[in-house]
Amino acid sequence: MPSVDLSWLMIVAGALVGISVGLTGMGGGALMTPIMVLVFGVNPTAAVGSDLAASVAMKPVGAYVHHKAGTVRWDIVKWLLPTAVPAGFAGAWLISLFGEGEEVQHRLELAIGAALLLALAGMVARSMLTRRRNALPSTEPTRLKPVPTLIVGLVGGLVVGVTSVGSGSLIIVMLMLTHPRLRAQELVGTDLVQAIPLVASAALGHLLFGDAKIALVGTVLLGAIPGIYLGAKLATRTRDDVLTWILATLLLGSALSLWGVPGPVILIACGALVAFASFRMFAVPALRRRREAAGARPAKAADRTATDPDPDADPERSEPTTRR
Repeated sequence: MPSVDLSWLMIVAGALVGISVGLTGMGGGALMTPIMVLVFGVNPTAAVGSDLAASVAMKPVGAYVHHKAGTVRWDIVKWLLPTAVPAGFAGAWLISLFGEGEEVQHRLELAIGAALLLALAGMVARSMLTRRRNALPSTEPTRLKPVPTLIVGLVGGLVVGVTSVGSGSLIIVMLMLTHPRLRAQELVGTDLVQAIPLVASAALGHLLFGDAKIALVGTVLLGAIPGIYLGAKLATRTRDDVLTWILATLLLGSALSLWGVPGPVILIACGALVAFASFRMFAVPALRRRREAAGARPAKAADRTATDPDPDADPERSEPTTRR
């Protein structure tokens, strides 16, 4: 029986992750790192370092497009980087404090699982916050908030440096909370630009303190770069909410697997999330439309009552009195 070439499978995995990033701006480290660990058996430290190194080449593709479109808030980027860049490097250094050998790999698996759950919470929060943000007045300019922005860079940088997860999911959600009037395009564009020096710093830290496999990085990029381009092309034709909930289900399953949760429990948890997502995507909009339609019927009836003559009224009294 012929053996399967894992390099081709890694290229396909990179392409799928690239499509996800191109479509939604999320799913880079949150998908690639657990795929490396759970599917291909790469040790967690090498998976984190290799994913960060691949991201250094992936992020500029989308960042260039957003820069040309004018959807990058450079003032926010300038306040994110002073804390995000050193925090990303420090996160890579912190891994060396986890221990050595099998112990560090196990602890890093737990940390990646926790980061995936944070990313999952961030994706759900992003979908819910988007509606609230769209309801805000769009004419009001978004004011820069320096201190909250510095905190976002610090927290996001540490998480990315330790786990490679969060540059496209956690940081975007934190920016939505601190700058709720940012447009969606500005959120993604600003995040992609700040992520270039952040992941470069974290990747450098992993090259110095951890483990990154250059050959693995090259294999991933063979699929990821065209995948990002294809995802960007498909972005206008695909429902973003459907893909977001698919990613959320994958993140939940990956996180629980890294934590050693039994398979039946994982299936039940993922099934519950799918049920909740289906209710939110299909049942909630249907109920909202039904409620709006029910509210519109009394209004139309009131309009007809105001415009139609009363059949019981005296026709002589309803005649106009302006005639002399």
